[in-house]
Amino acid sequence: MLGAIVGDIVGSRFEFNNYRSKDFELFTPECRVTDDSIMTLAIAKAIMGARGIKETRAGGAGDAEVEYYAVAGRLAVKYMQEIGRKYPDCGYGGRFIRWVFSDDPQPYNSFGNGAAMRISPVGFAAGAEEEVVRLSRAVTAVTHNHPEGIKGAEAVAMAIFMARKGCSKEEIRDRIAKDYYALDFTIDEIRDTYMFDETCQGSVPQAIEAFLEAESFEDTIRTAISVGGDSDTIAAIAGSIAEAYYSVPEEIKDKALTYLDSELRGIFDEWHLFIRC
Repeated sequence: MLGAIVGDIVGSRFEFNNYRSKDFELFTPECRVTDDSIMTLAIAKAIMGARGIKETRAGGAGDAEVEYYAVAGRLAVKYMQEIGRKYPDCGYGGRFIRWVFSDDPQPYNSFGNGAAMRISPVGFAAGAEEEVVRLSRAVTAVTHNHPEGIKGAEAVAMAIFMARKGCSKEEIRDRIAKDYYALDFTIDEIRDTYMFDETCQGSVPQAIEAFLEAESFEDTIRTAISVGGDSDTIAAIAGSIAEAYYSVPEEIKDKALTYLDSELRGIFDEWHLFIRC
């Protein structure tokens, strides 16, 4: 999850002012936390809550499993609304902000990349591929219930899970190409012509490719920014996978966390303890 937060913060100043190079200062006063980080933290809080309920009802066999995913979905709605309403100016899309403030929040058939930008906690929490798929769907379909939205979120969560489990980049590339997206381009080939695209299918493959081509966590963030387009989200997605593969350098972690206010930092700290248990 930290990798997504880093990518979001670093990319925030480039979202509408693309910089198609890898040579830039990572953190500046113009950087900020956007909806990418805020919704990622909301999903993390939902997963922690659902896991707690699951553990208190251990031994319930199949019914407990079904309830776990149902509760995760309900808590995703609860916390995305509860936390999201406190940050109304953080960069939400038009339909999503209406959902956040709705008294009757319903999925709206979206395939926007918001599904993928917030999904990283699933990749870090899941214990098996089946859980990656089911938990990803549970927390995604509450808003982004279009097949492309569900696919985009699952592809990112699966890449994170595989990186956590020690898979090579070649194995991750093969799995993504087989089950999700044709990675038939390089970042150099698309850098000069890639346009702003807020869909999963138009930004998730680019983010994954940025990770696959990079040589370190920091290089992943720089490569993702250099693509252009929806820079904070592409960097958040790429950074979330890079965290699982490389880990986040301490100096980058420490600087990024200074951008979180006390409430967001509290959720992050709670997650940090949760994921280490």
